[in-house]
Amino acid sequence: MPRKLTAAVFVSLDGVMQAPGGPTEDPTGGFRFGGWTAPFDDESGQRFMAPLFEGEHDLLLGRRTYDIFAGYWPYHQDVPVGAAFQRVNKFVATHADRLLEWENSHRLKGELPEAVARLKASEGRDVQIWGSSTLYPPLLAAGLIDQMTLIIHPVLLGNGKRVFGGGEKGRAAPPGSYRLTRHAVSDTGVIGASYEPAGEVRTGSVGPEGEPSKAELRRREAIKEGSW
Repeated sequence: MPRKLTAAVFVSLDGVMQAPGGPTEDPTGGFRFGGWTAPFDDESGQRFMAPLFEGEHDLLLGRRTYDIFAGYWPYHQDVPVGAAFQRVNKFVATHADRLLEWENSHRLKGELPEAVARLKASEGRDVQIWGSSTLYPPLLAAGLIDQMTLIIHPVLLGNGKRVFGGGEKGRAAPPGSYRLTRHAVSDTGVIGASYEPAGEVRTGSVGPEGEPSKAELRRREAIKEGSW
């Protein structure tokens, strides 16, 4: 049976996912709000998160998220998450030719979509993405992510790496519809929502249909002329 690829991401109201865990996590690009999730952490939110850690999943990480994890979790194996992350395989999307020192770490070979497709077709545990903003646009475009869980925090951050905004390379995630499969709201206003792909974007009109007014026709003509 093919592996399932899921993703979990902490995200602000304006789509920023950079450095949710702490001030020194990722200050690149002058980002100064590292640790923005901490004030909203509570037991009600942790209950929504708990199923994400049930069982063991291999990890798929971008190189920078891998560096963050490798510098922290091997030294915190006294907590269940740290111990689990130590045991599982870590698959890393990187072009850097350097040693991956964290136990059970593996560099993906080849272009990302093809490498992840091979990974999903292989035998083994299901795979989770954490962080790793640059992975979303190409993997969503290739239809390789089976489920996304967004942990949406009630904060606007302005600038920073965005989950669907293309990351550092400027690529945007492709259009698509998604089906809600699970959701909850924490006591601090964090919304947890899991989604699965549901095909192409569907469109329609929300207003009453009928012949357009003269004002509307003038507006449409202005759009065609580029003067609207």
